[in-house]
Order: sequence, then C-alpha cells, then structure tokens
Amino acid sequence: MTWNVDPDALRGRVAVVAGATRGAGRGIAAALGEAGATVYCTGRSSRTRSLESDYDRLETIEQTAELVTSLGGHGIPAVTDHLDAEQVTRLADRIRDAHGHIDILVNDIWGAEVLKGGPPDWNKPIWEVDLEKGLRTLRLAIDTHLITSHALLPLLIDRPGGLVVEMTDGTAEYNASRYRISVFYDLAKVAVNRLAFSQGHELAPYQATAVALTPGWLRSEMMLEAYQATEENWRTAKAPLGFAVSESPRYVGRAVAALAADPGRERWNQQSVSSAQLAAEYGFTDIDGSRPDVWGYIQAVEDGNPDANPEDFR
Repeated sequence: MTWNVDPDALRGRVAVVAGATRGAGRGIAAALGEAGATVYCTGRSSRTRSLESDYDRLETIEQTAELVTSLGGHGIPAVTDHLDAEQVTRLADRIRDAHGHIDILVNDIWGAEVLKGGPPDWNKPIWEVDLEKGLRTLRLAIDTHLITSHALLPLLIDRPGGLVVEMTDGTAEYNASRYRISVFYDLAKVAVNRLAFSQGHELAPYQATAVALTPGWLRSEMMLEAYQATEENWRTAKAPLGFAVSESPRYVGRAVAALAADPGRERWNQQSVSSAQLAAEYGFTDIDGSRPDVWGYIQAVEDGNPDANPEDFR
C-alpha cells in the first residue's frame, strides 16, 4: 500500500519543536513541514554560535528550519537554551507577538547523549556513576521540558484542540518493568512518560491533548556516525542485528504530524505510544515505504525468540 503526505494537512498551524537541531527533533520538524505547518525550530546549536551546546557537532537549527521550508512548511529558527527560563519566556513572547497562539508543542529536548555514554558506561550502580553527570542528565531531560511547558502552554490552551508531545525512550508500559541503562537515565525516561500523563490531566479541561511518544531504534546523525553509515547504505552497516529494524527520524515525525492532523486526537490524551503503534493506526510509512516496529522486535527477542527475523518487523 502506498502512503502519500498531505501537504496541507497542517497548513495554518503553528508548531514549536523544542530541541529540533538533530535526531528525532529534526525529523519531527521536517514531517510537520511536509504537512504544511509553520514550525519554530529551537535549540542551542546555531550558526550564530551564540550559545554553547553539550555536543560539538555541525548540525544547526537553521539547517532544520531550511529543511522545513524546503518540504513545504515554514521553518523559523529560534536560538533557545531550554534550561534558561528567561530565554524560553522570550521565545513565548516572540511567538505571541507573531501568531498569538500555538497549536502543537513538541518537547524533544535531551542533549545528554554524551553524558549517557556507550555500552561500557551502562549498568553501573548509582555509587559508581559520576554524580554531576547524572544530575545534569536529569536537568537536561526533565527540567527543560517543565520550563518549556510552563512558558508555552498558555499559548496552546487559549482555544480547543492543542497538542503536546513529550518525546522519550520506551513506552510507559515497557519501561515500568525494565531497568534502562542507569538510575539517572531510567528516571529521566520514566519521568517524561509520566509528564505527558500529568499534563494531559491538566490540559483536558481545555480540550487539549498530551501524549508521550517514543521512536524505536533511531537512525539519527549520531547513530549513523557511530556505525560509519549513511541513510543511503545503513542496511549494510556493521551493527547489531536489531539495527535492521531501525527507523529514520522522519518516521516518528510523521507520527506527530498524524496526531496533530487527527480531529479526534483527544482519544490519545495521557497515553504513552510508539511510532510503530501510531503507524499501524494512521497508515503512514517511513521514508523507504516500510513500517518498522523496533519495540515489537525487541519484545519478540526478550520473549524467547532470539532468531526473530528483523524483516518480519518492517
């Protein structure tokens, strides 16, 4: 079955993707652009170099905004440190002056990938983890989302139909019974799932919706670099078997766009879902036409089928 983007599905809607520089944030901004939205792309990584990022990388919010525009939307870069409440308040004032309202808020701020480290750094007890790094992980993963919601939600609740998406790693159901990498990482990802639940409770009287959303194994810029691969040749990369079920950042982006375009999106309020779950519901595909289900594959392996065929989950 062929799926095609509706270039006007979100025409006239205003979105903020907080943490849009790379990875899922860039994929979400791009997918909202595909659907015609105006997208504020925020983050610290800018051509202006006015703020310092936790990553020493080349991606910028200006690149993301240009991608949004090239895909049919209107991308607007907004240099913002989401740990700085004053900067986020200025962002809210800027959007209020320009549009008076936002329809979609995506809290995708993370920035702790370097702090998380690689597999040799995982599964260490709390007393062996660098406390400063652990606490900063929590600040980057949780405080940023709280600060952003505090400043921007007043722009979203002034009319019915607003959507808030909290980006995390793992659904609430999956994370509830599994230890995730470290005490700090585990707490961060569980907390963001719960944040969608809590905000959904507070947003419901305004007919607004909050959803926690997780991608699967994401082929982000950093992940592709780690396996010395590109989006063109990733299938032949020397990577663990599960990488064959990985998804591009656009896939989870299309999940957000599908939610935003659904007039019945309130049925998802307070829920925690994956990109694959929403693809099964709405029918969108990844950029290669497939519908990868990374979490389904992981579950099959954990349930005692180590020889599960990755192709069966695309």
